[in-house]
Amino acid sequence: MIKKRLPLIKLKINPENGSYVQQVSIVNDPAVMSSFISFSNNIQSNFSADSERMELIGIAMRCNTPIYRNSPETGEYACEFDADTVRQIAQEYAKNGFFKNNMNLNHSDQLSGSYIFQSYIVSTAQNIPSPKGLDAKDGDWIIGVKVVDPAVWEEIKIGNSLSGFSIEGTFDFIDTDSTVSMYMQSQLSELETALKELEELQSLKDNISAA
Repeated sequence: MIKKRLPLIKLKINPENGSYVQQVSIVNDPAVMSSFISFSNNIQSNFSADSERMELIGIAMRCNTPIYRNSPETGEYACEFDADTVRQIAQEYAKNGFFKNNMNLNHSDQLSGSYIFQSYIVSTAQNIPSPKGLDAKDGDWIIGVKVVDPAVWEEIKIGNSLSGFSIEGTFDFIDTDSTVSMYMQSQLSELETALKELEELQSLKDNISAA
């Protein structure tokens, strides 16, 4: 892991200009860095399709949490949503009636066979806490999802192919004229480690041959 200072961009929406969140996707690598919790009515000792509720609850968006991005146009940067923008996005999503048919798998054209039936913003002041098992904080957007496609639910139960929520939308970029420190995996350091291990292995072989 290496630490970098990256320019920080605030993301905003402006529905009048056509910038807003259009879809929520069930993905295997959510940018919010939090997996959803799946609920099932597993009172019986054996897990069965008849007893499952096939429901999910998780973080759709985190506020004031930098997200790493790298694009050919702008290069590396960090972006984040403030609490007011997260609330506005959740409200616009409901206003536009996107709860029923606007969910897909891994940001593709494949529908998720799911729909949103719960939506709220975490607020300790209003006694609206984070769901148990999630590390959501004040201002984060929580959604509850009903999965109706058995094949999708099977993928979710496996646990390594679909693990969280991720939004899709069009946003306005606001330069904050500031930077933020972020940790990320260094491909170079991994290569250097591999080369070092190879050199040590070759040295060991040479010593054995010399003996």
